[in-house]
Amino acid sequence: MTALAPALASLTASLDPKSWSADPAELESHARDWRGRYAGGTPLVLKPASTQEAASMLAACNAARIPVMPQGGITGLVGASTPANEVVISMKRMNAIREIDTANESMTVEAGAVLQSVQEAARGAGKLFPLSLGAQGSAMIGGLISTNAGGVQVLRYGMMRDLVLGLEAVLPDGRVLSGLSGLRKDNTGYDLKQLFIGAEGTLGLVTAATLKLFPRPASVSVAIAAVQDPEAAVTLLGHLKDRTGGAVSAFELISGFAMELVCAHVPGARSPLQGNPDWMVLIELSSAEEERSGILMETALESAFESGLVTDAALAQSEAQAAQFWALRENIPEGEKAHGKAAKHDVSVPVSRMAAFMREATQQAEALVDGSRVIAFGHVGDGNVHFNLAAREPGTGEEFIARAAPATRLIYDLVDKHHGSISAEHGIGILKQAELKARKPVEVDVMRAIKAVLDPHNIMNPRILTGLD
Repeated sequence: MTALAPALASLTASLDPKSWSADPAELESHARDWRGRYAGGTPLVLKPASTQEAASMLAACNAARIPVMPQGGITGLVGASTPANEVVISMKRMNAIREIDTANESMTVEAGAVLQSVQEAARGAGKLFPLSLGAQGSAMIGGLISTNAGGVQVLRYGMMRDLVLGLEAVLPDGRVLSGLSGLRKDNTGYDLKQLFIGAEGTLGLVTAATLKLFPRPASVSVAIAAVQDPEAAVTLLGHLKDRTGGAVSAFELISGFAMELVCAHVPGARSPLQGNPDWMVLIELSSAEEERSGILMETALESAFESGLVTDAALAQSEAQAAQFWALRENIPEGEKAHGKAAKHDVSVPVSRMAAFMREATQQAEALVDGSRVIAFGHVGDGNVHFNLAAREPGTGEEFIARAAPATRLIYDLVDKHHGSISAEHGIGILKQAELKARKPVEVDVMRAIKAVLDPHNIMNPRILTGLD
C-alpha cells in the first residue's frame, strides 16, 4: 500500500476530519473478524456521513485505483469484511431512520443503522421488522443486505432479500443508483437491487434501503420441546404447521451438546427441561388474535405428546421467560467459542432431506476425525443447519481446524448429494472461496462477468470472487 500513500494523502486532504481516521487503535478495531479467525490491516478508515460523501470517496478511490473494503458491524462469520490492506469504508455514521410509512408498511433506513434500532423504530410505529438474529445489537442493515442475512424467522418472513423493497447504492465509479422505492410491483426491467443483495460488497456500496414492515402479532407463544432425533423434529414441524394453520414463525433445532455448552459457558443460562435431552426444538407461534398463539401451542403440543413426537416440553409463561428461551438458542455461538475452535458449516438442504443428511454427516464426520463431536443447531424450519465439528475436549485451537479439513470436504459432498447449499446464510467471504469455485464454476464465471462490468478496476472487496485462483 506504500505506492498508494500519495493518493491516500490526496484523498484525505479533501475530506472533513470526522470522515476518516488513520489512528492505529481505530484501524486495529476494523482489522479483525468476530470469530478471531481472520486478521488483516488497513491504512485508512473512511466514514461517510451521507450518500453524497460516500459517492465522492468511491469516485476518488476508483480514479486512484485504491482497493476498498465496505464494512458494517463486523459481525460476519466468513471473513468477507476483514481487510488485507484495503481502505475500509465504515458505514457507522450513516445510521438514520429516514422514513417510516405505516400505510405502505415500509421504512427507509441508512446502511449503518443497527438492526436492533430498526426493530425498535418499527415497534414504535406499531409495526414489525421481522429479521432477528443473535448479533442484532451490532449488525448493521448494509452488512445484512450485503450478506443476504437469514436469522430465526425465515420460515415465515423470508431472507433479507425478501424484506428489501428498494435500495440505494453507490457504484464503484461514484454514480448513485437511487432505487428507494416502496413499491411491491415494479416491472420496469431488471430488478437491479437484487445484484447487491448477497454480493458481499463486491459490486458497490449499499448506503440505504427501503424495508418491508408487517403487522405486529397480537400474541406470541414460545416453547422448548424434547424430541427423539432430527427426523422427529422434521415430523413435528409438519405437525405444527398443520395443527396451527401456518402460525409457526420459528422452529429451531438444538442438540444436547449445544445446550450443554451454553449452560456451561454463558452466565445464568439454564435449560427449562429436565436432564439434557439429545435433541430439542425451540418453537415460536404467533397470531393476530389475543391469547390465540398460546391456545394453539398447548393444543398442538398435547397432540404431539399423544403421538410420541415430543417427550418433554416447557411453555414460556411470560415475555421474560420467552426471551430466556430464545437466549439459550442465540447464545450457542458464545458457548461454542468458549469451548474452543470448531470447523463451522452453515449449510442448507431441503427440509425433507434434513434428517438423512444429519444422520450421514454426523456418523461419517465423527468417524473421520478422532476425538471430534458434532455441534448441530439452527433453522430446521427453513432447511438451514449450523453443522459444526468440534473437539470433545475443550481448549482446542487452529490445529483442530486443520485436522478437521477432510471432514469439511466430506460434509460439503453430502450437502451436494442432498441437493443443498454450502452457504445457507453466512455468505462466501474468504472461508468458502475455493469450495465455491470448485462446486459452482459456471456461476462463478457469471458473477465475475457481472463484476467486470460494474467494477472494471476491481476496487470493491477485490479478494472476493476475483480472488479465487
